[in-house]
Amino acid sequence: MKKVFFWILILPLVVHAQINADSLFIKKISDEVLSNGKAYNLLYQLTKQVGGRLAGSPQFAKAIDWGKNSMQLMGADTVYLQQCMLPHWVRGKGDKVQIIALNDKKVTMPLDALALGNSFGDGKTITAEVIAISNFAELEKKKNEVKGKVVFFNYPFNPTYIIPGRAYGESGIYRYSGPSRAAKYGAVAVVIRSLTEATDNNPHTGSLHYDSAYPKIPAAALGLQDADALWNYCQSSKVKIAITTHGRQLPDTIGYNVIGELKGSEFSDEFITVGGHLDSWDVNEGAHDDGAGVVHTLEVLRTLKAIGYHPKHTIRFVLFANEENGLRGGEKYAEIAKAKNEKHVFALESDEGGFTPRGFGFSVTAVQYQKIVQWQPLLKPYGACDFELGGGGADIGPLASYFKIPMAGLNPDNQRYFDIHHARSDVFESVNKRELLLGAINMAALIYLIDKNGI
Repeated sequence: MKKVFFWILILPLVVHAQINADSLFIKKISDEVLSNGKAYNLLYQLTKQVGGRLAGSPQFAKAIDWGKNSMQLMGADTVYLQQCMLPHWVRGKGDKVQIIALNDKKVTMPLDALALGNSFGDGKTITAEVIAISNFAELEKKKNEVKGKVVFFNYPFNPTYIIPGRAYGESGIYRYSGPSRAAKYGAVAVVIRSLTEATDNNPHTGSLHYDSAYPKIPAAALGLQDADALWNYCQSSKVKIAITTHGRQLPDTIGYNVIGELKGSEFSDEFITVGGHLDSWDVNEGAHDDGAGVVHTLEVLRTLKAIGYHPKHTIRFVLFANEENGLRGGEKYAEIAKAKNEKHVFALESDEGGFTPRGFGFSVTAVQYQKIVQWQPLLKPYGACDFELGGGGADIGPLASYFKIPMAGLNPDNQRYFDIHHARSDVFESVNKRELLLGAINMAALIYLIDKNGI
């Protein structure tokens, strides 16, 4: 009875001491990152010296070497490459879309456009009348009018959503499956309204998926100003456009995930994965998508090593290949882990940009979440204390599915991300150094808490 009474008295003091120790350690992480962080300099190297890194391209091969060298410089215990086969889509020598007739009167009105990733274009110019469509329901109503025409899907972001990512998820189906849905009824090409609410006129590329049951037709995205102009013309005039794209799919090529490890001191055969994807689109520098996630990953590695932290579990830092147009890197990482019968306990990804961190989204059980939310006060000083259920990342999704493990994704401020996502404007200059470093602080702090306490 005396022993029970003793623990009733002492337990709050023990818990308080533990929380204080964690708080002090996270402050140590923060001081190291803000004083000595290399993420911003690394991002400059990746964006300005390597550049756009579409899977299968020479630039992506250069990025692999850069990633391996960077992990070694950051102090990983081991660094290695994990081979995977990558899709190899190339854009070709330029995309061109223009209005060439209004009510049969010839005009020349160029529209700013980018071919969609994985799309087919043989370089031949397609000229046809435009049929403007608001959504798939309208497509079904007008399906008998589609044959021989260019379908223009003009589905805008819903401005009432506070989180723009929700609007992106809702609109994305028009990019991903719109071309095949239109080809089903005989369309000869598709143009879409870019998946953004940006005020500029930059078109946004991104992947489509062709349904093998229908012809592969050219597809391109328009900048919003030009999309609005085309829509308005279509409401009062018969509009004819010309579209020329050169995209083609070459045979799969060899690529690699870049992996570094900090060896666990107690559970060396149990793994925590941290990562971002190394590839980007070809039309930009991929600074936010996903250069930020790449350098977040490297900065967490560097910081834990620099402050002398010895993890209990082995922490793997993974720069995934090919998230943008195939997800081959994430799938191969999970496949090999399963084949080796590895034990994975948690995975974290950064693939939402380098803006100010707001929190994390967790795909966990209710019981696990109750433990995780107790850490919110520890992260509050650093900004990422908004925890929510549901989250993770495309690259770690296959791993979490294979092993039924908890996963999480960093949630930076989402308001500006889709202004530049998949557009020419996703460049180094759009990233703020301090916001980028704060993301790394919060990721390192979460990994520390998971590794030390488990969930």
